[in-house]
Amino acid sequence: MAEKKRAQKRTNTVGGPRRSAGPKPKRQQERPARRGDSAPRSGQGPARQRGGASVRAVAGSFIEGRRAAAEALRTGFPIRRALIAQGVEGDPAIRELLAGLGEAGVGVKFVPRIKLDELSSHGAHQGIVLEVGEFPYAGLADIVERAGDGPALVVVLDHVTDAGNFGAIVRSAEIVGAAGVVIASKRAAEVTVATYKTSAGAVMHLPIAQVPNIARALEDLKAAGFWVGGATEHAEGVCWDVPFEGRVALVMGSEGDGISRLVLEACDFTTKLPQIGQTESLNVAQAATTLCFEWMRRNYDALFPMSGAPAGE
Repeated sequence: MAEKKRAQKRTNTVGGPRRSAGPKPKRQQERPARRGDSAPRSGQGPARQRGGASVRAVAGSFIEGRRAAAEALRTGFPIRRALIAQGVEGDPAIRELLAGLGEAGVGVKFVPRIKLDELSSHGAHQGIVLEVGEFPYAGLADIVERAGDGPALVVVLDHVTDAGNFGAIVRSAEIVGAAGVVIASKRAAEVTVATYKTSAGAVMHLPIAQVPNIARALEDLKAAGFWVGGATEHAEGVCWDVPFEGRVALVMGSEGDGISRLVLEACDFTTKLPQIGQTESLNVAQAATTLCFEWMRRNYDALFPMSGAPAGE
């Protein structure tokens, strides 16, 4: 097991001056019996005014922005209806989206732009909002099944609360081919209209599981053959020196407190990013992106055995 480390202390960064790495952590020889998967949880957002009536807006029930809307159409994501700002019908990008909505049989309603402003998370709807209903969270078992038997990455967020960070992490995880993202069901960012935007639609491609207990979810991942690595600035070794090969569950801590004590104790090893400069270390989204790509680099040959290069190159 990894260092039980200064675990009474929480951390919010994963950078730090590079140190000589000590011996690599011993991996567990036995895994605990696999527990049942945690059931996903959903919640509702605050009431909003729409069409003159007060309605309850379900968290994650709207997708805003042209790029995210195009991704929803391309992937066949269930869409209830589209709301288009009056006056943008002649825009070429909107015309293309309208054509796609028509082919998909999605109803379209033209509304005053102020209506979209009311639904928008940060005023960047670009004239289109899709009503999609509650986000379909996956179960932890779905992520394990998607991981298959070979190298796989699961990103586990220990109560990351900022929607922008959450969306950026999901985007990075999807780009490197992660099997899924695991988040806490309480006191954590969840999939909302802001996440669709900040993830550039990646939430429509990657399973996201909500679990009531992160530490227990890590034990379940261990039972499925994953080694659990936690990102903390108090780690002895940097990311180049830890066992990132194969099946890895990468744990990122919250913006303010970092990885909690119980979750840190469930990690097989810890790691951090090397740092030379004096600037404050990277935030959780930037650090997660860097570590995701380090995992992909380590498993490059196994992930691309035929061509020796990523698809598309």
